Amino acid sequence: METGNLNPAVLPPGTRVGPWRVVGLQGRGAYGAVYRATGVEPPASGLVALKLALFPRDERFGREAELLSRVRHPAVPRLLDAGDWLAPSGTPHPYLAMELIEGVPLYEWARRQPPSSRQVLQLLASLARALAATHAAGGVHRDFKGGNVLVRSSDAQPFLIDFGAGHFLGASTLTWQLFPPGTPAYRAPEAWRYVLRANPDSAPPYPAGPADDVFALGVTSYRLLTEQYPPSTDPELEESRPWYHEGSGARPARDLNDRCCPELSALISRMLSVKPEARGSARELAEALEAAARAAGPEADVPLFAWAAPRAVRLRASPPRRVAPRATGQGWRPWLMAVSVGGTLAFGAGGALGVWLGEESPVEPLALRVEAKDGGAVAVGDSALTAPAAPTQAPSAWSSPAVELPPKPLPGQRRPDASGRCPGELHVPIHGGCWIKLNVALKDCDKEDGYVYQGGCYTPALPRARPPMSSPMGPPDHR
Repeated sequence: METGNLNPAVLPPGTRVGPWRVVGLQGRGAYGAVYRATGVEPPASGLVALKLALFPRDERFGREAELLSRVRHPAVPRLLDAGDWLAPSGTPHPYLAMELIEGVPLYEWARRQPPSSRQVLQLLASLARALAATHAAGGVHRDFKGGNVLVRSSDAQPFLIDFGAGHFLGASTLTWQLFPPGTPAYRAPEAWRYVLRANPDSAPPYPAGPADDVFALGVTSYRLLTEQYPPSTDPELEESRPWYHEGSGARPARDLNDRCCPELSALISRMLSVKPEARGSARELAEALEAAARAAGPEADVPLFAWAAPRAVRLRASPPRRVAPRATGQGWRPWLMAVSVGGTLAFGAGGALGVWLGEESPVEPLALRVEAKDGGAVAVGDSALTAPAAPTQAPSAWSSPAVELPPKPLPGQRRPDASGRCPGELHVPIHGGCWIKLNVALKDCDKEDGYVYQGGCYTPALPRARPPMSSPMGPPDHR
């Protein structure tokens, strides 16, 4: 099915992309669209997840393909094909055909059927092995998070996906922003230390390494067990103090969820060590997790959550407060406000959940805004590489954002001050965050990417994007 109006963001079923034929859309990100596709000529065969670049000649795809070709591990989807699709204008759009994983994102998996500590130990060990294989290949993932882990429905096998933000030894640097691609909530404290001390006019980008991936694995584990993130590492927030000035880091996960066995809690604390060298390598952690899964006692087989009873998790009663900038050798610079929320600001000040449909760009292709459910991905975004677990369930990337307000502010969202007031005249303080009430009917709240709360439709108040952040509404800022 070929027409003169084909756009890589909205390919209709039947469209040919190399040796593959599109079956249906799985989801879209800021830089890529993911389709279910099937092979139509040898050697292509079977169903695959087909990720297609929205921007012509996007170099991210070539780098992702190279990194995936180097990584061989059961917890990493196999790269099956890579090539270019020619748009009607004749411009090439890179694509990747990958193993299709029938499953659900990590946090959703845990909510559906609460796992035990032993199951989580085994799952984290598999993911640590996937990271170890990536590091052994000379690469780093740079965007490890719950939204980039899929758990296969048939056997609970986890898969680490979306290597679009990844990097490897010998790969060219595609941008020169001090923070590399990633999700702010998962950023290691040493990344902030580097940026605070660097000269933005001359310093190279922060060199994310294996220790950053391990820290992100720790954040993911903490979030999985406690249903909240550890304190932010953003030094602008008062809650970040545990990470700096010889701080001790996050409270043990067991303090927030007493169903977590001691062995698992201790290993999560190790991953979240303030000092990178104290975390250990991904391989060492995998071995420790596997040993703990074998040695843990009966307590490790208790489900981590009891949905019918009051939860052990206790959310913070007060929102994090901004603190005065700390003096550094270079001083606090205004541009830090832009990088402090990473990719979040690049998507504008609208809602921060689900997939966003932006206005059509004057240049090819249709530019789309997106933020991941748990932090704001800035990479190609293939969080929809999973297929629906059941025919009646929509892919996770398209779940309706018209839900009750989250129990705490979203990453990058404006917060009330100490007196409980928000900075904008139209801002409403709710649940420790600043929100803007939309003048729309509740039935249309999902169309505005909003949240329903007490009979109204609200969108989170986010700061405006500032230079040097680049917007995905324009040409790609290759990373």
